[in-house]
Amino acid sequence: MSDTVLSIEDLHLSFPVFRGEVHALNRVSLEIKRGEIVGVVGESGSGKSVTAMLAMRLLPEGSYHIHGGQVNLLGEDVLAASEKQLRQWRGAKVAMIFQEPMTALNPTRRIGKQMVEVIRQHQPLSRGAAQLKAIALLEEMQIPDAREVMERYPFELSGGMRQRVMIALAFSCEPELIIADEPTTALDVTVQLQVLRLLRHKARASGTSVLFISHDMAVVSQLCDRLYVMYAGSVIESGTTQTLIHHPVHPYSIGLLKCAPENGQPREMLPAIPGTVPNLTRLPPGCAFRERCFAAGTKCSQTPELTPDGAEGQRVACWYPQREDRHV
Repeated sequence: MSDTVLSIEDLHLSFPVFRGEVHALNRVSLEIKRGEIVGVVGESGSGKSVTAMLAMRLLPEGSYHIHGGQVNLLGEDVLAASEKQLRQWRGAKVAMIFQEPMTALNPTRRIGKQMVEVIRQHQPLSRGAAQLKAIALLEEMQIPDAREVMERYPFELSGGMRQRVMIALAFSCEPELIIADEPTTALDVTVQLQVLRLLRHKARASGTSVLFISHDMAVVSQLCDRLYVMYAGSVIESGTTQTLIHHPVHPYSIGLLKCAPENGQPREMLPAIPGTVPNLTRLPPGCAFRERCFAAGTKCSQTPELTPDGAEGQRVACWYPQREDRHV
């Protein structure tokens, strides 16, 4: 049995728009092994969520063009799968935790009914057995009075409680992979930390792989084993979390870490990366980050490849990699 749960290779995807195309993903490659928690981090518009949605084929059919590349889930070709196969995989092989549970949960149905329906769709359990499993999952998520919560509607729960319900739902059918798309962004810092700890503990205990999408380097540093940094639809750096946090190489990764609030000094303005993400309908030739880069040089008019640089499998797409040791 292969040790790889999700493999994306050289993926190029665009969205057709009036008078052109948005090149949302440009030769993206990433891999998740069994039991790994892997983070994808970058600014809004970097392609993180598109990558996650495509791994489950949740993008509306006909709204995008695949120009090349492969997506394999547990050895199966996701891009070639039929709608029937996808329905069988979703929930059972791969599940998703969305950013806003209020829009992901059905507001007109009680929590218990939603959970029991999902469990019975993918597992041969009676209604009573599925209900007991749902209660046990809610209790694992440290939800008090789980039986009472089963009878509530989503709008009767707080944001943190709804997100715990979503995590319980994601684990309910024992999938091999869970994709979490910025699941703690809408929560306050204290609740965010609690939810992250629950997600990490449950994933470790069950041996489930997790693809965690975030724009927050502090969040992924607490949760993930490895990181992929994305910019303008491309992976520009990858490596173990500790290596990337303490020894970033790409100027963009260095900039993301410097502008994190927890790395700032009292009474001092946080540094910011100048400029904005380029227009993905008219990507500039060469390195997409060069107009904002403090280390840009003449070679940057050519597109850099993702190549090994540094220790522990670190890879970077940059002509002028930096060497910064951070003690954070």
